[in-house]
Amino acid sequence: MTPLKNKRRKGSRVRRAVVAGAVALTLSAGGATAWALDRFVVQHVEISDVSAYQAGQSGTATGNTANTSSAVTTDTSYVSDSSNINISTVTTGSGDSTITYYVADVVLDDATTLQSAFANNSFGENITETTSVIAEANNAVFAINGDYYGFRDTGIVIRNGVVFRDEGARQGLAFYRDGTVKVYDETATTAEQLLADGAWNTLSFGPSLLDNGEIAAGIDDVEVDTNFGNHSIQGEQPRTAIGVIDKNHLVFVVVDGRSPGYSSGVTMTGLAQIMKDLGATTAYNIDGGGSSTMYFNGELVNNPLGGNKERGTSDILYIGQ
Repeated sequence: MTPLKNKRRKGSRVRRAVVAGAVALTLSAGGATAWALDRFVVQHVEISDVSAYQAGQSGTATGNTANTSSAVTTDTSYVSDSSNINISTVTTGSGDSTITYYVADVVLDDATTLQSAFANNSFGENITETTSVIAEANNAVFAINGDYYGFRDTGIVIRNGVVFRDEGARQGLAFYRDGTVKVYDETATTAEQLLADGAWNTLSFGPSLLDNGEIAAGIDDVEVDTNFGNHSIQGEQPRTAIGVIDKNHLVFVVVDGRSPGYSSGVTMTGLAQIMKDLGATTAYNIDGGGSSTMYFNGELVNNPLGGNKERGTSDILYIGQ
């Protein structure tokens, strides 16, 4: 028989081990929470006045109709000395299979008319405002959400001819001063080289939706980010995409989703088909979900998440008044 004293010692050791394990688990969970808050919530401002920064750095920078079964109704248009914008609404399907999306057919007189702006006029991680608020702060007549660069610390970020980040990681989209727009491999070049080649703006999200006008293979399985909280962009979702018709002729598409009966959203292949039907030869997916927003002439065009529930984002592309 084991002496009572030894039993007590053994029991004490077991209790201490359990307590120690619980403390370690708590500390581990606390550490994970702190990391997650720092990574996804806490603002990390790198440049607090982007307008002034761009001004100081600028010297170093060198209506189609969708082929669908339902009618496309042109809601409104805008013509200025620098751009021609036509906004259309498309609704297809019925019941829970209904899809509603918005098309902005844009012709620019000058490629630099398409500009970018950051939330709070600041560059860094986790800095957000809604697309509408950023648009209004920059006197935009038209705007869409950008690539949500502030969710990650990788990618090449060139905005309005100025470099903000040079950490190539994925397929990017480059808008050039001569009006051309190209998908490129960020890991095969540098921001400096892109500037030298005439890049004006870049986006870092993806994937590319069309290859020489044909739907790209495997796009429904793409993962843009593999970090916690944003593993995939698969399935039927709200979407935002940019298509290229010709030099200085672009189409911007925002698909509403997650609202059965109004708009269920589309898969990546479905989005590619929309862009192809609009006549795009190059098309590129950018941040979607609750971020998918189109703004025009002081108002929301689409209906984010079925209730005009704009989600904050870190950046927009816009055309000024």
